[in-house]
Amino acid sequence: MNIQLINPQGNRYSYSMTAKALAAPTSTPSFNRIVYSAAHVVSNPLAAADPWLTTPLDWETTIAYRRYLWSLGFGVAEAMDTAQRGMGLDWPTSLELIQRTLIAANDYPNALVASGCGTDHLEVDQVKSVDDVIRAYEHQMEAIEALGGKLIIMASRALVKVAKSPDDYEKVYARIISQAKQPVILHWLGDMFDPALNGYWGHQDLDKATQTALDIINAYNTKVDGIKVSLLDKLREINMRRRLPKGVRMYTGDDFNYPELIAGDGIGTETVHQQSDALLGIFDAIAPTASHALSQLALGNSAGFMQTLEPTLALSRHIFQAPTRFYKTGVVFMAWLNGHQSHFSMVGGQQSARSVQHLCELFVLADKAGLFLNPEQAHDRMQAYLQVNT
Repeated sequence: MNIQLINPQGNRYSYSMTAKALAAPTSTPSFNRIVYSAAHVVSNPLAAADPWLTTPLDWETTIAYRRYLWSLGFGVAEAMDTAQRGMGLDWPTSLELIQRTLIAANDYPNALVASGCGTDHLEVDQVKSVDDVIRAYEHQMEAIEALGGKLIIMASRALVKVAKSPDDYEKVYARIISQAKQPVILHWLGDMFDPALNGYWGHQDLDKATQTALDIINAYNTKVDGIKVSLLDKLREINMRRRLPKGVRMYTGDDFNYPELIAGDGIGTETVHQQSDALLGIFDAIAPTASHALSQLALGNSAGFMQTLEPTLALSRHIFQAPTRFYKTGVVFMAWLNGHQSHFSMVGGQQSARSVQHLCELFVLADKAGLFLNPEQAHDRMQAYLQVNT
């Protein structure tokens, strides 16, 4: 199949698709890593609402995608930045999303769900103290735990604003972690994902920031399941992984280097030092291929795992290229091309955050990696998109 695409110079060219269709697994696979996919949300473009100001969701399709991820063996990291948390998805809608997901998970034995707990209901300009941040975390924590939810303690823009030293971070995290009902996952999101998080843990120096995070984890290691690190720096992640206390997992958030980080290097006295588990946004876009790769890894076929995921790296690095915070647009575009939703629209109008050229290159990389469930449908939808937007 041929299709006319737009190159980076703005010129049309003919691309011939490989048209390799993905085969879905016949049963839910088992993995030897804990693997969460941060899941996107599906907007409701027919809602009578102001799309830049409110966040109407297509609940049926949004939850159907979570069911799809569970069927492929993934846990769901809910109401995270992939779901446009802080970029269109507000706290009341996030809480409803968490509730609906937890209810749906009851239909899947052993389904994993962990939910984002943050401070995003605050107006950052009105936050005056660290105590304001603590109360905000506790507000969301109480609401999520009342539903039976497991917490991912999200990085806080408000904390960056008011913290005067690493001691303030230690005070906030000590308060939240110590009272959590279940072991929590900490979330270190780099400023490439959110510029407002620059200097997190009280340091511009990432070595010192890492030490502060490790000090907090060591002080409360029995209450910390793991930490998700999204710095797009594999060596920094590996170094931190080797220093984690026994039983605390490194959940890779590195969308540039995930295959080798998950496969691991075998170095370290504990299993958690030797390999990373995962909590990744890219798994939303490459779920069937990632599921197949993780199944191979569970069978001891590390080479097959790497070979299966290697072709997806070019796509992931493209989707997460700077400005990285706009990666959600590529994730949702992939969901539309693969037939998981009937439209390409996003809450907050974020479908406009990437250029036509960017999405054309995404299409090519996804095709070359064999990531289309139905290549003919992907072709037709890409063609329809270009007819409207060029």
